[in-house]
Amino acid sequence: MSGLSVVDLRPRPTRSRPDYLLIGITAVLSILGLVMILSTSGPRLEAAGLARTQQMTRQAIFVAMGVGVFLGGSLISDRNWRLLAPVIYMGTLILLFAVLSPVGALRQGAQRWIALGLFDLQPSEVAKVAAILALGLLLSPTEENRMTWLRLLKVAGLVIVPAVLIFVQPDLGTMLVFGFVTVVMLFVAGTNLRQLVLLGVVAIVGMLLAVELGILHDYQVQRLTGFLNPGEQTLSINYNQNQSQIAIGSGGMFGRGLFEGTQTNLSFVPSQSTDFIFTAVAEQLGFAGGAIVIGLYALMIWRMLLVAAAARDRFGELVATGIAAMFGFHVFVNIGMAVGLLPVTGLPLPFLSFGGSFYLAMVLSVAIVNSIWMTRARTPGETRFFG
Repeated sequence: MSGLSVVDLRPRPTRSRPDYLLIGITAVLSILGLVMILSTSGPRLEAAGLARTQQMTRQAIFVAMGVGVFLGGSLISDRNWRLLAPVIYMGTLILLFAVLSPVGALRQGAQRWIALGLFDLQPSEVAKVAAILALGLLLSPTEENRMTWLRLLKVAGLVIVPAVLIFVQPDLGTMLVFGFVTVVMLFVAGTNLRQLVLLGVVAIVGMLLAVELGILHDYQVQRLTGFLNPGEQTLSINYNQNQSQIAIGSGGMFGRGLFEGTQTNLSFVPSQSTDFIFTAVAEQLGFAGGAIVIGLYALMIWRMLLVAAAARDRFGELVATGIAAMFGFHVFVNIGMAVGLLPVTGLPLPFLSFGGSFYLAMVLSVAIVNSIWMTRARTPGETRFFG
């Protein structure tokens, strides 16, 4: 017996491999984003006597920073994200209050940033991730997928505070993200139809009152009325959207070629490197290129929902679902806005649009989903919406 070795058959806790598909899609979209930012900003910068690659180089720095954010976020387990959720949420609220104070930077009539020297921090982007984590923490203890009215009231309070702070910046588009994500997470958490209908009625009444009382800014109302009357004011309110549709239509099936887009090179589409970046994709790469980009987003969101289904607890399930909903809303609204199906709201396109805070917030979201995937395991006795 002394020559026999004893084999330990007890299971050892291990972390699963990263979600390589999610990582690959993020990398592809990020690289495409750099190319599209160069194609849209280059002609404008060159005409102003500046380096053609200036904006792309700036975004490339954020992409490099994103690698570190992704690695760090992935190494934090989902249970630690649960512990960090209240701290992140409260920290974000402090930043949102700071933005509206003299600390905040006022630009083009909006006060949304805190100047940090090297770059401008936009707390509203981080607030979306913070709200998802906080909602996941608040909704995860529900039993038998039932939602009490008291917990629903707590959810409303948790979301309304940052949403209102963001609305007064003003940033209506980001506030709408909060509403959509909250409804999706409430549905997954077991909210019944009557409760969801009541929330919808309250939201509609609130929007009507905002218009009636003049709470909405004039340009926000004009965007809505312009969308309802697309044939009017083509040189003012509807100019951006009309130029966007012209650029997309001119791309045809396979596009005009990389860096060969007429609308892009002549700078006809305003905000093309941010809100209207999809027009550059469609004009240069055509319907085929646009369809591939949309397909990548669809694959990413589908993958996030699979991660939600595989999560080891309800917190992971809810957070992954909320992040999937956030991505879905951004993609649907941004592209819908570019093709004229939705009013202009100013929501950027994940990983493609120029912007440091937005890019890092989206990378952090993917890192959290990847963390949930890496620590997935079914906890005995728990039920989940996705089976």
